[in-house]
Amino acid sequence: MTPTTLPPVLVTRRLAPGVLDRLAAGCDVTLHDDDLPMPRAELLKAVQGRAAVVATLDDRLDGEFLDAAGPGLRIVANHAVGHHNVDLAACAARGVLVSNTPGVLTAATADMAWALLLAATRRLGEGERLLRSGRPWAWAPNFMLGVELAGTPLGILGMGRIGRAVARRAAAFDMPVSYHNRTRLPEADEAGARWRSLDELLAESAVLVVTCPLSAATRHLMDAERIGRLPSGAVLVSMTAGVVDETALAAALDSGALFAAAVDNFEREPEVPAALLAQDRAVLAPHLGSATVRTRQAMGNLAVDNVLAVLAGGQPVTPVA
Repeated sequence: MTPTTLPPVLVTRRLAPGVLDRLAAGCDVTLHDDDLPMPRAELLKAVQGRAAVVATLDDRLDGEFLDAAGPGLRIVANHAVGHHNVDLAACAARGVLVSNTPGVLTAATADMAWALLLAATRRLGEGERLLRSGRPWAWAPNFMLGVELAGTPLGILGMGRIGRAVARRAAAFDMPVSYHNRTRLPEADEAGARWRSLDELLAESAVLVVTCPLSAATRHLMDAERIGRLPSGAVLVSMTAGVVDETALAAALDSGALFAAAVDNFEREPEVPAALLAQDRAVLAPHLGSATVRTRQAMGNLAVDNVLAVLAGGQPVTPVA
């Protein structure tokens, strides 16, 4: 590469408006200008010879990908907080740095968790479908009764940035908050949230919000047995694909063990299990947690910041450990 040659960068997905301007000013950018993921064969071909890649969770960044890229690849910048799509050991072995986009999507995702929680507890999806169907209806004292939140115990599984933001919003609804995390967090305790063992949390949580990241240890952590430990008539809100067993979740709704559930993203997106689609008490969203203009621009700009920092000879702004 001569001094005047711009470093080649692959961007695997169309990003929010304006995000690529700074990257394009100093890099030779190849953009997969689509809202759908790159097919695997196309991705492996497009990454050849790149110095950096801005990727999304749908891109599997493993040894095969890194070998296709070649020795010139210096950083993969994940346009996400999660990084379960990245083989960190393979990257480290090849000297490829990895970054993500933490922090900037916390508020939007916590807001979405509450939107889903409210929709599930007050049966908004059912009510809207009823009205749109044109079927006769009438107000009645026992018509479409939901769950009142004031005083209802809220459990949070995973007390990272998003979990803490969900907990802060609970004060507006007068809900006592308990949480389970790998480590007890003094800042959460000081804010009034109570640490519980996983067993204790499940037994107490009339409403459970799952925000812990997906890993080998947390995959299907909420399986049929653990979902069954929730109080009868509980509501479960899932904000992380793969942590809640979707088949077990549908079965718990079908049996009436859960009052309702809400899911923002799915283990095999864009596929949604038919068993969940059939559940009237399931509120299902197409991965909208961070889907605001401001947040998606912030995520894209942070991914670009990471790429530019590394290509300039520095370290990522937000490296994945």
